[in-house]
Amino acid sequence: MWQGLQSITDYRKKSSPVTDQDVLLPGRLNNFFARFEDNTVPLTRPATKTCGLSFTAAEVSKTFKRVNPRKAAGPDGIPSRALRACADQLAGVFTDIFNQSLYQSAVPTCFKRATIVPVPKKAKVSELNDYRPVALTSVIMKCFERLVKDHITSTLPDTLDPLQFAYRPNRSTDDAISTTLHTDLTHLDKRNTYVRMLFIDYSSAFNTIVPSKLVIKLETLGLDPALCNWVLDFLTGRPQVVRVGNNISSPLILNTGAPQGCVLSPLLYSLFTHDCVATHASNSIIKFADDTTVVGLITNNNETAYREEVRALGVWCQENNLTLNVNKTKEMIVDFRKQQREHPPIHIDGTVVERVASFKFLGIHITDKLNWSTHTDSIVKKAQQRLFNLRRLKKFGLSPKALTNFYRCTIESILAGCITAWYGNCTALNRKALQRVVRSAQRITGGKLPALQDTYTTRCHRKAIKIIKDINHPSHCLFTPLSSRRRGQYRCIKAGTERLKNSFYLNAIRLLNSHH
Repeated sequence: MWQGLQSITDYRKKSSPVTDQDVLLPGRLNNFFARFEDNTVPLTRPATKTCGLSFTAAEVSKTFKRVNPRKAAGPDGIPSRALRACADQLAGVFTDIFNQSLYQSAVPTCFKRATIVPVPKKAKVSELNDYRPVALTSVIMKCFERLVKDHITSTLPDTLDPLQFAYRPNRSTDDAISTTLHTDLTHLDKRNTYVRMLFIDYSSAFNTIVPSKLVIKLETLGLDPALCNWVLDFLTGRPQVVRVGNNISSPLILNTGAPQGCVLSPLLYSLFTHDCVATHASNSIIKFADDTTVVGLITNNNETAYREEVRALGVWCQENNLTLNVNKTKEMIVDFRKQQREHPPIHIDGTVVERVASFKFLGIHITDKLNWSTHTDSIVKKAQQRLFNLRRLKKFGLSPKALTNFYRCTIESILAGCITAWYGNCTALNRKALQRVVRSAQRITGGKLPALQDTYTTRCHRKAIKIIKDINHPSHCLFTPLSSRRRGQYRCIKAGTERLKNSFYLNAIRLLNSHH
């Protein structure tokens, strides 16, 4: 990625002369990226006993050896390749530095420096918000963070926010989508019901975290107060510059937010939002990192609980310094009743939330009819574009094995993305369109490729086994074993509609029972 950024900046320097705008851009971007900075954040830490956490040289060396040698160096200029090659020789020195940092609950400033490289989100940039800030941080500090992250994860309660599907073992976007769809379909199986889904968009969610509030939540979760102080020091007093080509902005010291290039940031964000949960039994707040969806199950047109949930979420955001982007927040209503009524819109901060018929939810296109033609059309088009590259590679004389590997990585990954969540309810026409792409790839590679139906069946069975073994998975309760006389059999879920019968969990239970 870094080489790609370098080539872009080199091309710009060759194709167009440097202007005053180019020189001023880094400074403007630096201030824009830091616009959520809160100067009221307390920098003094409460006095606590020293941190009891420490690492061994073997643990540090193992972490160094896992570093990706292709990762770009941070502001300290230390390349990851050198760190990996000299892991055993450097482990002793850095073990002492890491343990001393934990003992004093302080992170060296050189480890906290970040260089922001703005990457355009689209072809034509018209405003500062069209740049995505890519943070380059110290590779050594990333290794240190990985060790601390593993420790924090091991101390957290297993029951922590079961509907947060990111950064947790045996959780993925498949689980988040399947859980959302099962919640919807089970409710829609009843009479006089419909579902309202609010897809929340936050403005720079990671950059708005208030460290002092985060530390209070970490202590509530049972983390060592001294380690909480270390986290507070890690997130405050962070020097940051923005680099565009050869132009570098003057540094800013940030005390708000979690940098989007740090290993700890995703985990800290999920812990910061762990108390953002539904207050009504008829609602669910499903999260995957900062992608938040409010699912309201409406019966007999009574939307009181749902509207109260949306209002409560707005209050929670204000209390936690998170800014809702109402313009990008969308709502979708799934209503299969024959006699539909007009649904009053939802307001957030006095602004009407736009209602949509289709939304890209965690990488899949979900519609208000809960059919998958929009999604399959999209991925078929995308996969067919990749077939062009596969044909070119065959002309260059690549072996069938290499062509098959290319197919599995670049084409099958598109066709089978989150397949357990949506393939069961695809129409015959959808499945034929998908399989045509597989057959075209098969003719090009010259070898047999697995049919998508087989891929779906295999993944359903594998995922079901994992959920059964994980008692803390939110869907574990759906797999109820039958009596001991029928060992290996699971109770079928009652379903009145084909949509629910063909959903992931019901198909998975049928597969498990057929295997026994």
